[in-house]
Amino acid sequence: MNKSEKKKWVDAAGKAIETGKWAEIMCKALGSRVASRWKYVSFRGKKEGEWRGIVDVLAIRKDTSKPSQTGLKRGDLFEMIIIQIKGGKAKAPSASDIRRLKLVDAHYLAKHIVLYQWEKRKNSQFKVWEDGDWKPKEAVEIFG
Repeated sequence: MNKSEKKKWVDAAGKAIETGKWAEIMCKALGSRVASRWKYVSFRGKKEGEWRGIVDVLAIRKDTSKPSQTGLKRGDLFEMIIIQIKGGKAKAPSASDIRRLKLVDAHYLAKHIVLYQWEKRKNSQFKVWEDGDWKPKEAVEIFG
């Protein structure tokens, strides 16, 4: 790889990291706008780039419904939403990605598996994995 090619690669990687950060910011802001009790845990690596694993953000809040398990009180358990974020022109999750998201969901019993897609000035959309496909949803339907 020559110097010019390396610079293009570094510039593209930097742009992808920045786009990913903005997509995450937008996802959290839109979720918080409709329901303030959700807390967001981000999984970013060094220098704020992507990190290992299929889940980019975990939304979590206390479950204040009456627990079915004896010995627990309201607020002892949590509700979780696992979120994968795609910024810019990033490809949709592959079949392998979806399989992994479903395995994480089965392990933690998440309320939803969410895909958030954001492209500056063009697109901002939440989708929920339902019935074997991504279904567009409003933030209030997910976090409300």
